Amino acid sequence: MRLLLTGCTGQVGFELQRSLAPLAEVIAISRGDCDLSDESALRGLIREIAPDGIINPAAYTAVDKAESDAGSARKINCDAPRIMGEEASACGAFVFHYSTDYVFEGVGNQFYKETDATNPQNVYGQTKLDGERALLSTCERSLIMRTSWVVGAHGANFAKTMLKLASERDSLSVVADQFGAPTSAALLADVTAQLIGRIQRQDDETFPYGLYHVTANGVTNWYEYARFVIAEAIRAGKSMKVLPEMVNPITTADYPVPARRPANSRLDTRQFQDAFDLRLPDWQHGVSHVLQQIL
Repeated sequence: MRLLLTGCTGQVGFELQRSLAPLAEVIAISRGDCDLSDESALRGLIREIAPDGIINPAAYTAVDKAESDAGSARKINCDAPRIMGEEASACGAFVFHYSTDYVFEGVGNQFYKETDATNPQNVYGQTKLDGERALLSTCERSLIMRTSWVVGAHGANFAKTMLKLASERDSLSVVADQFGAPTSAALLADVTAQLIGRIQRQDDETFPYGLYHVTANGVTNWYEYARFVIAEAIRAGKSMKVLPEMVNPITTADYPVPARRPANSRLDTRQFQDAFDLRLPDWQHGVSHVLQQIL
């Protein structure tokens, strides 16, 4: 099996190189190899490689910048998945794609199901939703994983930012009214490898392609998440100027940003776990594993 992997320098793409290597020949590309906003270059690359599967963790993820750069966000988050779907259908390949909790309005405290109404509140969320729809409409053999709060040992993320700030500042203020599940890039990569292994072993016609929610188990908020990260660092022997009890909870209104964030990023993962008979671990497990690698 030959797999084309995009975004190989990102958090999830980096881990996918590891998880997919034992299963297939992986052609991993970064933006330097192919600009996904260049339609002719993307089509040419896919036709040249003629993959059995396309794995697409690449995305325009600068949420605030997207508010003033919607064109670029749309090309990468919407147009590129559509092109991948069209080319995959033409060559008989499947596509795995990753999306976000930002497709929902993010109100209330319910766990959003795949069938719940979407209502993105910012450009990033809208382009990711449009990308989902574009891919599903162009490729029957597509699987989309909506996830949230990705954290990995490679690349920038909230946990690394908190470690840096807690070692430099005298105090920290962190939003406490947004809820979700930190999900490790390694978990997403390992789950992807599990599913591709199933495609290799079983009749493709019975493989349940479609849209799924995939996050770590449990719920926290950014404030408690920051406290957990700092406590783990101290437990590992790292010196922190800010202790967990010195982190101050604030509201979203206290920390204005250009793009509106969902207050509720809880995703119901039961459909995914039932379809593939997989259990998703608690979020603390994945975050602790990441911290062990970077501390």
